[in-house]
Amino acid sequence: MGMKELIIDIAKALVDYPEEVHVTEIAGERTTVLEVKVAKTDFGKVIGKQGQTANAIRTILNGAGTKIGRRAVLEILE
Repeated sequence: MGMKELIIDIAKALVDYPEEVHVTEIAGERTTVLEVKVAKTDFGKVIGKQGQTANAIRTILNGAGTKIGRRAVLEILE
């Protein structure tokens, strides 16, 4: 499972409208940027209180990136 699929699975589990979860992967030389778009009403669920959910997702993503030798950055778009 790649990092994009991992983020899709996590985001879909958190939101009310999983069909509106879109993840764009932008691969650079050593860094991969993952942009997540969700429905407007689900935005707060992905961020969490004081950003705790987003930080937890970033921690998982960093672990997955370390395993394959790439740096991963998560951006959550409105």
